Amino acid sequence: MEFFVAFVTFFCFLIFTIASLSIKIVSQSDVVVIERLGKFHKILDSGFHIIIPFFDKARAKMSVREQLVDIMKQQVITKDNVNIAVDGIVFLKVVDGKMALYNVENYKKAISNLAMTTLRSAIGEMSLDSTLSSRDQLNSKLQIALGDAADNWGIKIMRVEISEISVPIGIEEAMNLQMKAEREKRAIELKAEAEKAALIRNAEALKQEKVLQAEAIERMADAKKYEQIALAEGQKNAMQNINEAMNISKFAAEYLLAQGRVAAFNELSKSTSKDKILVPYETTELIGSLSVLKEFISSKSEKKE
Repeated sequence: MEFFVAFVTFFCFLIFTIASLSIKIVSQSDVVVIERLGKFHKILDSGFHIIIPFFDKARAKMSVREQLVDIMKQQVITKDNVNIAVDGIVFLKVVDGKMALYNVENYKKAISNLAMTTLRSAIGEMSLDSTLSSRDQLNSKLQIALGDAADNWGIKIMRVEISEISVPIGIEEAMNLQMKAEREKRAIELKAEAEKAALIRNAEALKQEKVLQAEAIERMADAKKYEQIALAEGQKNAMQNINEAMNISKFAAEYLLAQGRVAAFNELSKSTSKDKILVPYETTELIGSLSVLKEFISSKSEKKE
């Protein structure tokens, strides 16, 4: 009986062991490389899998998430012989677990070393100013160079970022002075441009004002001209009427003279001044003018009848 219990216990333990060795559950973010009898067999993606125990073996487990690899800070000499310190970060992703495992011993270390070598080569072809101002261009060069090599390792280079570029203290101070001078120069140029623009605007406004004044003067001259023309036309018409009246009646001229004298006399009579005395030059002429005016009016009335 004891032997039977021991046998059952051993059998259950064996079944449990075989089952545990046969079942593989892979998480969503990983892949598992399976070898059979020491040779590559297959890649297990996320999910539930069954393998043959003792024949199949999980050789490696790799993350398929985006990973980062530090580029250690190193001293690099630029094209213009300036010694600077540079470091960065490489973002990568495993796309082929078999190649990442069998084509390179340690893909992270390989990527880091290749990035350092490529960084030294790229910066050695650039001046200090280009290195500091063209960081995006440098990142692109590194990504292309690393991508070509990483393809053989089953790795995809997502992006490369240069974290820091440190220059010697003396050069940094000189650069700060240069930047300060450039800012002051730019400020002076902007001020000069603003003053120039203001002068141009003032000149344009003055020019516009002069143009408007000239137009106003021209309009006034035209109005005066039209007024004089109208006055001349009126005087011409009046002279024609006078000539026609004189041709019709011999008393027309005397009538006009009498009318003018009477109008002048009326204006003088409206004066409120008490220290003036109105004395006609010849009273008989004034009376004669009134008689002529009467006869002229009478003759016009007879003609109308």
